[in-house]
Amino acid sequence: MRNAKKEVSLFLMLVTTFIFVPGCRAVVVTDEQRTALNDGVVSAIRNMTAKRAAHTATLLGSGKVLIAGGFVGAGGGLSSVEVFDPATNAFALAESMTTERSGHTATLLPNGKVLISGGYNGDYLNSAEVYDPATNRFTSVGRMVTARSGHVAALLNDGKVLLAGGVGTGWTFLADAELFDPQTNSFMATGQMAAPRESHTATLLNDGKVFITGGHKGRRADITIYTSAEIYNPANGNFEAAGHLTVKRHKHEATRLADGRILIIGGSDERDGDGAYRNAEIFNPANGTFTTVRSNMNTARYKLQGTAILLKNGKVLIAGGANRAEVFDPATNIFSFADGDMGTKRLFATATLLQNGKVLITGGYHDGNNVSANAWVYRA
Repeated sequence: MRNAKKEVSLFLMLVTTFIFVPGCRAVVVTDEQRTALNDGVVSAIRNMTAKRAAHTATLLGSGKVLIAGGFVGAGGGLSSVEVFDPATNAFALAESMTTERSGHTATLLPNGKVLISGGYNGDYLNSAEVYDPATNRFTSVGRMVTARSGHVAALLNDGKVLLAGGVGTGWTFLADAELFDPQTNSFMATGQMAAPRESHTATLLNDGKVFITGGHKGRRADITIYTSAEIYNPANGNFEAAGHLTVKRHKHEATRLADGRILIIGGSDERDGDGAYRNAEIFNPANGTFTTVRSNMNTARYKLQGTAILLKNGKVLIAGGANRAEVFDPATNIFSFADGDMGTKRLFATATLLQNGKVLITGGYHDGNNVSANAWVYRA
């Protein structure tokens, strides 16, 4: 009887999740107890050849991963490049890029090459280059329309690449966008977003349009963080209003689920790290609605762009923004920790889905711009 009263008390006092196991009695699981229901494991592997944050990690057709640029401290960037081989869990140096870059984008093209665009090396860059895995070389391509760093990139269904927003020369926050055409290796202007955005997200929808969320303009006391979302339509080159997030977000992440909906997680408000979010929401392109996910992440996370990965089992691994990874299950709307501890927060790290279903996690930094060369592999 005493145990029964205790369970009733917990039910009344705490927000709960019910888990039913066939043949067993129902179990009441609190937010605190969810952390014990781990989903997969993160294991350390050999370090990268260099410390990196705000770098890129792109899966190649061979199954290897191209890791490019990033920063190692205040200002500047790296030109060095390395390749991860999942067969050996080891990193090997590759030919360097033509210039140092951090805050750039890297996009796998349909021809198997990788477009590297923009970034920062003490100056905002309008240069771009293409990596060819067959020759292990980078080749400069046409200049971008606008120098930009902290922008977003999305591969369109026609093979072109959309680049949107970011910050440019004179610390100007950008609303303009451009397209890269791999047939001509050139850039051309396209439509303009309704607002200048940095630290926003861009996610390809099932219909071939690109969904843009949140971000900010300005810095510190003058910062404006957005709730607004918009959609880029490649058919006419225009951005169209797409409603509003449930909270203003920047430095967040957005991932397309297997059913075409978009999971939007974390980020922060004007307080930056002190205002980091545990909450999440889902955008449904079918009706244009945003719905709050009923359970929060186990840990507040920001600066996690590019580290929420759709797994082959339909769940989403969230690897960045904290010292532990967690997994979102769309079937239950519950977040569960993965086993394994990465030691410190991983801000501006990368996560890349490998062909074997595992996920490579690399680099990032934590308090005081302490940049890491550490790497891990997640397996479900």
